[in-house]
Amino acid sequence: MLDIKYIRENKEKVIKGLEKRLFKDINLVDQVLGLDDERKKLLLEIEELRAKRNIIAKEKNIKEGKKIKEELNQKEPKLIEVEEQLKEVLYKLPSVPMDEVPAGSEENKKLIKTVGEPKKFDFEPKDHLELGIKLGMIDTERASKVAGSRFTYLKGDGVLLEIALINFAIEGLTKEGFIPVFPPMLIKKEITEGLGYWQSGGNKNYYFVKDYEEMEEGKERELDLYLIGTGEHSLVPMHRDELLEEKDLPKKYVAFSSCFRREAGTYGKDTKGILRMHQFDKIEMVSFTKPEDSEKMHEKLLSISEDLMKELGIPYQVVILAAGDIAYPLSKTYDIESYMPGQGKYRETHSISNATDYQSRRLNIKFKSKDGNKYVHILNGTAFAIGRTIISIMENYQNKDGSITVPEVLRKWVGKDRITS
Repeated sequence: MLDIKYIRENKEKVIKGLEKRLFKDINLVDQVLGLDDERKKLLLEIEELRAKRNIIAKEKNIKEGKKIKEELNQKEPKLIEVEEQLKEVLYKLPSVPMDEVPAGSEENKKLIKTVGEPKKFDFEPKDHLELGIKLGMIDTERASKVAGSRFTYLKGDGVLLEIALINFAIEGLTKEGFIPVFPPMLIKKEITEGLGYWQSGGNKNYYFVKDYEEMEEGKERELDLYLIGTGEHSLVPMHRDELLEEKDLPKKYVAFSSCFRREAGTYGKDTKGILRMHQFDKIEMVSFTKPEDSEKMHEKLLSISEDLMKELGIPYQVVILAAGDIAYPLSKTYDIESYMPGQGKYRETHSISNATDYQSRRLNIKFKSKDGNKYVHILNGTAFAIGRTIISIMENYQNKDGSITVPEVLRKWVGKDRITS
């Protein structure tokens, strides 16, 4: 959620930022300011009436006291109504992208650098699905009988690769001071509203679950829950309504979780193999930091993700996403795109983002500072999207005979140098 004071003091900058995002409802900016003016006016009137009521009470002027009570009975509910309207409109506004974020849609992303050269094969490289079927690592055909399309059984050495990637990432990140977490994979609807991803209709891309919570005396309460689409969906709200200590910042967590997405609007895209699945596993980083440290932390998270890819020996490139392609709560997103020889192109495997104080305002996460309580800045970043990283390993490390060389850093967990049929 944007800070109203910031909107008021930087109205033109906010409007230009929203235009960079291709956001159409620019009129919401004036609505926010208008509702805030009305809120302030009502609040002042109510405070004056309450002060006057206290004086009248001492004078025992019953008639005047009754009149004030009637006015308060009209204005107090109106204030609540205006505050709800203001919150509703504020929730519709996305974050303002940082100055260096390119304007426009997906194709306007900015290439920052390319690391490593795509391998030149002396044979026609196969894609991961062909390799995975022959090596007994991937079985999408049987999974479709059980769960439908865009699901898979990861088997045999595929599972060993996943476990190796988890161990590799967790070992490295704990050395960097990250606390490992297995987070809940279901979150309440109110939490999704606090995160801000769902505000633009994004809830259509996530699985909804109706559940019931047992109450006292055998009564039940209905719950609306969502399956998480990525680990930060349950990591970020972990400190909801908390006041953190400045000395404890930055707080850094790394979560391993399964993730679930309907992939709405992607009919016919990436249907072959395990690139775009309804269920996939991911290792996600989240950091809570002081505002003045958030850009530095963003670069740090990016460097951690890059180091992991360098150690795996996967060629990749780094891009800044265009403003129209970044999620509602985010002000800047780096993507790492890994080279996949089976497709002959780079594909997204990591996103590293800065949400500044957008989510902390909605979830009420602050820290104590010498200048008073302030909202933390929240950042997230992919360590590994497991499925896509396995694709990158299989396709980049394939051999002419159909075997796959195991990256050296993973061998102690996989237990072999080469995967063969």
